[in-house]
Parts: sequence; C-alpha cells; structure tokens
Amino acid sequence: MSDEQPYEALLLVSFGGPESVDEVVPFLRRVTSGRGIPDERLKQVGAHYFHFDGVSPINAQNRALIAALGPALDDASLGMPIYWGNLYSEPFVPDAIEQMRADGITKAVAFVTSVYSSGPGCRRYREAIAAACGGSADVDDNGMRDAGSPRIDKLRHGFDHPGFIEPFIDGVVEAVEQLPVGTRLAFTTHSLPLSAATASGPPGRFEQGAYVSQHRAVAELVAHAASDQTGRDLLWDLVFQSRSGPPSQPWLAPDISDHLDELVAEGVPGVVVVPIGFVSDHMEVMWDLDTAAAEHAASLGLPFARVSTPGTDPRFVAMIVDLVREQINGVAISAQTAMSPLGPWPQQCPRDCCITPERAARP
Repeated sequence: MSDEQPYEALLLVSFGGPESVDEVVPFLRRVTSGRGIPDERLKQVGAHYFHFDGVSPINAQNRALIAALGPALDDASLGMPIYWGNLYSEPFVPDAIEQMRADGITKAVAFVTSVYSSGPGCRRYREAIAAACGGSADVDDNGMRDAGSPRIDKLRHGFDHPGFIEPFIDGVVEAVEQLPVGTRLAFTTHSLPLSAATASGPPGRFEQGAYVSQHRAVAELVAHAASDQTGRDLLWDLVFQSRSGPPSQPWLAPDISDHLDELVAEGVPGVVVVPIGFVSDHMEVMWDLDTAAAEHAASLGLPFARVSTPGTDPRFVAMIVDLVREQINGVAISAQTAMSPLGPWPQQCPRDCCITPERAARP
C-alpha cells in the first residue's frame, strides 16, 4: 500500500453542462465568472446549447461512465463508492466533497475527465478540489485541509495509456477504410491561449508546453498503429477547435475549419477527424465537429468522417481502474502502463506546474 491509510472512495470530476434551456445562461455565467459578459452576449455564445434544447450530453455521459466503473472496480477487487462533482453545473465539486465528509470518507482518489496537462484541463480541477477541502493546489497533500475534509489524490494523466489510445486506433482504421486512398487524419483538441499552452506541464521541460507535446505523442501512436493495420501511409496534422478568446489574444492554431480549407486547396481526397482531446462525445464534439466542421466539409465537397471518443469503451473503463490500482497499491512509475516516451506521467504535479502569469496572480 502507498501508506497506512487506505483509499475509501473515487471522485469523478468533470466540467459539467446545462440540462435544460433555463440552465444555459446560469451555466455560462459560472464558466465566464469575472469577465463581466452580459447575459445577452451569453445567450449568443450559448447558441449551440439552445440548438440541442439546452441539453449538454456531458452529464449523461458521466452517469454512464460511473455506471460502468462501479462493476469494473468490483471485478478488480477495488470496489468503493463513487462520488461525482462538476466545476460548473450540478452536482458541484464542493457538494460532492461535503457528501464525502458526511459519509465519513477520509481519503479518496480523483479521476478528472481530462487526460492532458494544462491550466484549464488539470490545474483548474486541482484548485477546485483543494478549495473545496479547504486547502491549496500549490501544496502537497492538498495543503492544510479543513477538519473532517478528505485527502483527495488526483490520479495521473492517462493520455498514452492503451485504454485511451486503442479505441481511437480502431475508430481510425474503420473510418479510413471507408474513404479514398490519400485521406488525411486531423487530430483535434480544444484550443488554448498560447500562454497557457506554453506554460503547461513542468516548467522548462517542453518548448511548446506539455499540452501540445502530449497530443502529438497520442497522434503519433494512433497514426502509426492505424497505418500498420490499414497498409496505408497515413499523414496527419494536429489541429484545434472550440476557441473562445478575444481575437487579439493568440491561441493555438490552425482551427479545424481553416484546416479543412487547406486540405481542399492541397487536393486531399478525404479527412478523418480524430477528437483525441476529449474522452467523450460532449458538446465540443457534437457541435464543433459533427455540426460545424461536418457542414463545412460538405460545403467544400470534402469526404469527412469523425472517429468516436472512448466514452464507456470497456478498455477506457479498464484504464481508469488501472490508474486507481496504481495509486492504491503504490505501483512504481517504472511499472506503470504507458505507450509513449513521455509516459507514464507522474502522479504528483509540481507546485509550479501549468502556472501562467494570470493564474500566478490568483490568491
């Protein structure tokens, strides 16, 4: 065991999303808190939610993941209660941790539905968990916790674990075989401000930051395996989507729509879009890819296919169980499972990991 006190629960932490028309604007207020964006503008920003009657699929997907995780943990003799908290919609992280306190949980592991290093995709979640426990994300062991608050250890990033990689490989192979020879792969992920991307991961380790480096490692693994299985030399690009910042702020590029224009100009006969930045088919996938990007490709006459995310694929569920097992049993990093030279990623983030000037200025 990693120490004398056993782990008693698993906390699933996610972004959250609205589940009715009436929840859309309050949800977006929380997401954009501190920016002073008026409600009328938020209604415009949230048009894609209204397109789906105000319902984001992410909460239903998390419920399905929890339903799959329970039996999988039991089968691995790791059975424990599963709690769920979101950053921006019910159930909220503080409410989940309050329930853990009430249930007498003193020590738990946390799985975040983001498998890469970045301020928005990791540190923000660490900060939310630590704040709900009365501590600081900058101090080991969540800092000084409130009396009665559980110790919560976030599981390591699983970006290059086979349970995350293999479902994408299968999806690419299936999609490529339905499109012409010469089809290009477009690996997509959420765009970030360049400052946040560069600051991701341990300071100074990656020239472009860990976020881009980890995504490129995943793309290389998937493309190489799919090329072997299809007998095609599959060329690929890493592109970005879901930008939300002001035009004056530099963000990761190219955007998926601009990339589709470039592919047509190059005479590429088809594109397979692979959303490696996401663990489930939530709103950024449904809207930015299945709606906006697919419609743009159709307008260009470009054959288009989109690969599914892992979701509740048994291999992805098994990956989470494996990460829990590693943490519970104190498995040495040399014995942990990873497919790229970057992994296994350390479980403990450095104190100055993913710190941008903006985040460093926060109390």
